[in-house]
Parts: sequence; structure tokens; C-alpha cells
Amino acid sequence: MIKNIEFTKMHSLGNDYIVINEYNGIKVEEEYKEEFSKKICKRGFSIGADGVIYVQRPENKKYDIKFRIFNSDGSEAEMCGNGIRCFSKYVYERILKKNPLNVETVGGLRISEMEIENNNVKTVKVYMGIPKFQLKDIPMVIEGKSKEDVFLNECIPLNCSLIDEIKLSVVNVGNPHAIIFIEDNPIDINFVRDNLDILGREIENHKAFPERINVHFVEVITPNEIKIITWERGAGYTTACGTGTTSSAIIAHKLGKTKDKILAHLDGGDLEVEIKKDEIYLKGDATIVYDGVLRDIGW
Repeated sequence: MIKNIEFTKMHSLGNDYIVINEYNGIKVEEEYKEEFSKKICKRGFSIGADGVIYVQRPENKKYDIKFRIFNSDGSEAEMCGNGIRCFSKYVYERILKKNPLNVETVGGLRISEMEIENNNVKTVKVYMGIPKFQLKDIPMVIEGKSKEDVFLNECIPLNCSLIDEIKLSVVNVGNPHAIIFIEDNPIDINFVRDNLDILGREIENHKAFPERINVHFVEVITPNEIKIITWERGAGYTTACGTGTTSSAIIAHKLGKTKDKILAHLDGGDLEVEIKKDEIYLKGDATIVYDGVLRDIGW
């Protein structure tokens, strides 16, 4: 029975998380983390969230801290841009007064640089690593392509009555993303919003993506401004996705649609992305909502 666990509820642009501090000892044993995360994230029956973040000691001395995140369906994600900003704020204000912060993630090293005011973290700028485009890194399997190929603004067939095929691009920034530009497909924003459950689920679980994929519908407003609607792998519709915003900006830039600095509008608010050669930086805020104690998970 898992009871009396202290937690902190946080969010970034409405993407909300339950943060559990395991820096000084494991609170949820490894074999229970998947089921625990599913139950604690269920809205109306528990705390409710898009995911659970565990703060742990790093396994390698080159890191300061370890970040782990589980989606609301219990699956562990490699990385999360909004989640790591919440994580970084929590770590600086509650555990380690270190800035910048070298963070160990399943997706590799991430570096958080924080803007501090009166010992409070106001914004977090995260080095998001080097993007990967080869199909073996997504992973993606599609006829006529080898694992070393890339997939940029090409069509995949869909098995739904709404649309026969959709043009998309794929990239991995620690976790995999499919980027769909509105202007390159016979759809508009209203169509996406009305049919997101169908389209998002269909593409997330498409046979081309054996490990599933995050899905983002992007509208280019100007060379420095985009709008994104997100369907997150393992969570469904979310108000914002940091790695998805990063991926959208990378692909838009690679296709010549945008410049080096991009302001992204998401349903939960705005994020800034800066591209410096192969280095990508994501900047935004994070909020601590409340602290609490989980009395009973229901087991």
C-alpha cells in the first residue's frame, strides 16, 4: 500500500505535473511507478495531472540531478520540455542552489539556465540537445525508406474517414515528434480542433511509429511566429508541450519557413525557441501551485 507521500503540484503553460522528491530516498518503488503514475494522474479520482516527475540523485557525477517523467498512461517518457522547467524550478528552490543545472534524463544531458529573483526562479532556459532526424532515431518504419533516411514534409497514409493521407516531418529531441504544417495539408485550424481526438490518436499509434509518437499541428504566422496544437503521446491533448515546441521550431527552420528566433503560441501560453547552429534553446516559465500529501492511492 502506497500512502502518505508528499508531493508538489506544478504546471508550465497549463501542462501540469505531480513532482515527487526522491533525492534522499525512493518513495515509489520501481515496479510500482507505472501503475502509480496512471492512478495518481487520473483526474476526478486522484490528484490529476499530465504526468509525474521524480527528482532523483544522478547516476553519473557529470550530472547534478536526475529527471524522470511518467505520462498519465503510465509510460515513461525520455524527456519533456515543460516538465524539465518545472523540475528545474523545484530543484533550485527546494534542493540545490545551482545555476546552471546539468540534468540527467533518459534522452541525455539537458542544461537549465535560470533567471533568479529573490531566490525564486522566474524563467528557465533549457539547452535541448542536438536534434536527430534519421528514421532509426525516431524510430519510424516506412516502405521505401532505410533507417538512415530522414522524413521531411512527406506523406503517410491514414486509416480514418477524415483524410486519406497527411504530410508530416519527424524529429527526435530526446523524444520523438511528428510535425504537421497546416498550410501543407488540406486542413485548417478549426478542422484540427474539431477532430484532434481522431487525428492525434491515429497518427500517435500509426504502424509507421512502433514506439508511438507525439503529434503537433503547426500554423506559421510569420517567419518569427508559429501557433501549435498538441497531441501528446501517452497523454492526449495538452495545452502545451516543450519538446513539441522545440521540434516544431526545428522543422519549421529546417524547411525554411522560419528564422533563428521563434515565438510559439500554444493554448496554455507562449514559449521562446532559439536555434544556434545545431544547438536549440527553449525558454519559458514554471509555476508551483501547491504542496500536499497523498493519503491513499486506492490500493
